Amino acid sequence: MTMIYKSREGGLELLGHYRRILDTWPVPAEHIRVPTREGETFVLASGPQDAPPLVLLHGSGANTSMWRADIATWSRHFRTYAVDLVGEPGLSAPSRPVLGSGAVALWLDDVLEGLQVTGAAFVGTSLGGWTALDYAIRRPERVTRLALMCPGGVGRQKAGWIFKALLARPFRRGGLRESAMAVAGLDADKDRQALDAVVLTFTHFNPRREKLPVFPDDALRGLTMPVLVIVGGRDAMFDSRQSARRIRECVPHAAVTLLPEAGHAIFGQSEPIAEFLRT
Repeated sequence: MTMIYKSREGGLELLGHYRRILDTWPVPAEHIRVPTREGETFVLASGPQDAPPLVLLHGSGANTSMWRADIATWSRHFRTYAVDLVGEPGLSAPSRPVLGSGAVALWLDDVLEGLQVTGAAFVGTSLGGWTALDYAIRRPERVTRLALMCPGGVGRQKAGWIFKALLARPFRRGGLRESAMAVAGLDADKDRQALDAVVLTFTHFNPRREKLPVFPDDALRGLTMPVLVIVGGRDAMFDSRQSARRIRECVPHAAVTLLPEAGHAIFGQSEPIAEFLRT
C-alpha cells in the first residue's frame, strides 16, 4: 500500500472514504474483481446485462467515484463497466505498467477478457483518456466508439501545475486546496464536494510523475471508429487548444468540443456523451 500512498494510515483513510461512496452508489451495481497480469482489478458494473458494453476509465488521482453524476444516465442504455485503474487510489492493485510500452493495453486485454467483453465503447478522461486512446490505437477492433475528456497524449502537457503543487506543500491542506483549484479548474463554492475529494486524495496519495507519451500523427490518423473529444479552454494540465487542433487535423471525422471556460475537470457532459454513444 505504501508504494502509492504516503502512509499506510493515509491509504486506509482514503480507501475507507471511497468505500463509503460505493455504499451509496446511485444505481444498482455489481462489484467485480478481475485477475490480471498487473494484479487484481476492481470493476463496478451497472445497467442491463444484455445492453451494449461501455467501459469507463477515470483520471489520475481518482477512481470510479468520479462517474457518480453520470452513471444514472449512461447505465439506462449501456452495461457500464467503471474500471479502477491499477496504480491509482481505488480498489485495484498498486502496480503501474510502463506507459507507452504496450503493457497498459495488455492489462486492459485481461480486464475485458475477465468481463467476457470482446468489444466496447470507451469513455476516458485525462489519464483514462490517454489509456482509452492508447487502447483504440493498439486494439481498434475492440473499440466501437471513443469519447475523451481532456485526454492526455494529444496536446502538450504543461509542467507549471507541478510547481504550484510543490509550492503549496508548506501550507499543507490549505495550500493543497489552492493548487487543486488551479490544476483542476474547480470553483471553491460550486465544486466544493469534488474539491474536498481531490484535497483528501492528494494529502495521502503519491501520483505518477512522468509525462504521458504523446501519440504521433500517424497513430491518430489510424482511428476509424467514431470519436468525440471534449476539452477545456482553461485546462492547466494539457494544451487543450492544441489537442483540439490535432484531433481535427488527424481525425477529421471526429466531433470536437472546446469549452472555453472549463478547466481540466469537466462536468455536466452526461447527456452529450450519451447522445454520441447512442448515435
